Amino acid sequence: MTITSRVPETSVVGLRLDDHLPYRLSVAASAVSGLIARAYEDRFGLTDPQWRLICVLAEDPALSQADLGARTGMDTMTVSRAAQGLAKRRLIGRSEHRTGGGAHMLALTREGAHLHSEIAPLALAYEAALIAGLAPSEVATLKRLLSRLQGAALALGGQPAPRATAD
Repeated sequence: MTITSRVPETSVVGLRLDDHLPYRLSVAASAVSGLIARAYEDRFGLTDPQWRLICVLAEDPALSQADLGARTGMDTMTVSRAAQGLAKRRLIGRSEHRTGGGAHMLALTREGAHLHSEIAPLALAYEAALIAGLAPSEVATLKRLLSRLQGAALALGGQPAPRATAD
């Protein structure tokens, strides 16, 4: 789909940043991400990309860096740097991909799994605090709508839709 910059003639209202959904999503995501990133940095010495990798590897052991990038929405360089930092701390290990070709599979070490068991309750506590003012039905609706927006953004960018997640 091609997006043009033409504004319909019937539109008399210009762009108001505070009403612009992409802007509001970005600001909200930055606020939430920054809050949580500070907590993980202070408590565990992890960057935001590192804790994402740990959490994904706890769910899906032995993934390639490309798979991790697809799951987390992070670019290759960010995944690579995060993985290097985690490997240096012995929180993840690398093994040869069974098909060869130079690809490596990444997996949590025993230490990484232990760290995840400490991170998970904190992550759930932050989520609970963030959604405390929302009804369960509102949370389900929010998750569904965010998934649809993500799919629409990827489609507009010519990328495949993310894999479905359970609500």
